[in-house]
Amino acid sequence: MITGRNAQNPVIWADVPDPSVIRAGDSYYMTSTTMHMNPGVPIMKSKDLVNWEFVNYVYDVLGGDERQRLVNGRNEYGVGSWASSLRYHDGVFYVVFSSGTAGKTFIFRTPDLEKGPWEKSSIDFTHDMSLLFDDGRTYLVYGNGDIKLLELTEDARAIKPGGLNQVIIPDSSAIAGPDIALPAEGAHIHKIDGKYYIFLITWPRGGMRTQLCYRADQITGPYEGRVVLQDAGIAQGGLVDTPDGKWYALLFGDRGAVGRIPYLVPVSWEDGWPVLGIDGKVPQDTGINIESKLKIVASDDFEQGEARIAAYHTVAGDENEYNGSNLAPVWQWNHNPDNRNWSLTERPGYLRLRIGQLSTGILEARNTLTQRVIGPECSAVAALETGGMKDGDYAGLAVLQKHYGFVAVKITGSAREIVMVDAIGESTVEVERVGLDRERVYFKIGCDFREQKDMAYFYYSLDGDKWQPVGRPLKMLYTIPHFMGYRFALFNYATRNIGGYADFDYFRFSDKMGGDGQ
Repeated sequence: MITGRNAQNPVIWADVPDPSVIRAGDSYYMTSTTMHMNPGVPIMKSKDLVNWEFVNYVYDVLGGDERQRLVNGRNEYGVGSWASSLRYHDGVFYVVFSSGTAGKTFIFRTPDLEKGPWEKSSIDFTHDMSLLFDDGRTYLVYGNGDIKLLELTEDARAIKPGGLNQVIIPDSSAIAGPDIALPAEGAHIHKIDGKYYIFLITWPRGGMRTQLCYRADQITGPYEGRVVLQDAGIAQGGLVDTPDGKWYALLFGDRGAVGRIPYLVPVSWEDGWPVLGIDGKVPQDTGINIESKLKIVASDDFEQGEARIAAYHTVAGDENEYNGSNLAPVWQWNHNPDNRNWSLTERPGYLRLRIGQLSTGILEARNTLTQRVIGPECSAVAALETGGMKDGDYAGLAVLQKHYGFVAVKITGSAREIVMVDAIGESTVEVERVGLDRERVYFKIGCDFREQKDMAYFYYSLDGDKWQPVGRPLKMLYTIPHFMGYRFALFNYATRNIGGYADFDYFRFSDKMGGDGQ
């Protein structure tokens, strides 16, 4: 959205929560939370703080237990990796984040943020940590309610024996009022002009997510704090400066089913305090004279992409072994993929999803491939060929969250049907079935997030041109168990037999609800 040529807020109308942003030279880099999606912890790059694109991920998979692999009825929805901290120090980039699944805080480092390779170490779990390199010493600031300081070794590989380990801001929510629903968390620490600034978010009961800032002359305190922003629930993030001396905060707001979306907030300074927004409000106009271009979602014809350097290595024949297929970086798998059962090379120009295990539904399915939805509206089209599917298989296009909906081909015996499935309640309902007399079919889902309508509409086509509505509209609901905005998802799962496959010819994305991606 543009006024003249100025970029408008939100700068990314999609699920990019917990942003951590830095500037390295004339480039900006950002990491964000993607939890149970893999590859994980995306690295995003921008030249203007407005137009962001994916250039790498920190890891392909973080581990291989049953929860991460979606086996034996276990999962890590809403867990995975959270709230990363991105830093650059002495020619090395660092990304630190915690995993509730692993019960650890991971520290990744690389000399090349866009190409790797990555080196990994870990320490005990810390909540919402922020990394700071300070005059030859290295610290993590973390916690909720009571904010703590933990000293690491200078190279950030381990906890420093005998180093600082103490509470530096007790009851940090108190400056926002006496009745707090969410104790302050989401720490971001900066050292600016010799002072230490710690940004936190809290949520007064009956109010909104609120941005706090504490400052001190020494890292151990004493700290003084104030509320620095209380507007539309936009909070959590840190500061970044531009080469010409301007300052911004990159924060996010909860916006229903589309997820938690970033806002770029101008920052001025008064008496050594950051002043966020204009007259206490986040302006719609960022003041940055640049056109906004959509780069974090994309159409795909499933040709081979450029290979990345993996951060996780396994023995030959394992499900994590590199299979020679390179997806575009806009894609993430729901949980760990099984690389033995998907391919861009078995049938060049197609994404082949093979069945390697039985599932009761899409939330248990391996190798479900996803992209974000975007606001204020969007749509996706997928072309599917079903000749390799078996009895009991479902393959198609979904909007994925705990309360999902999809349009798919279902195989029963030797018969094919188009089905629209609604899982908005506690049960899953096949709302409508339509007989299908051919192997190739096209699906479309349109999403309307305007004024948080959060509605999805489902269609099919036999020729990719004329569309028929199917089933019923889905009221999308953001749920805490998944803790993620909806995703478009390509999937293939089996309820009776393994060994079948489905081929997706293309995926076409549009920023219009009725668009076909052409």
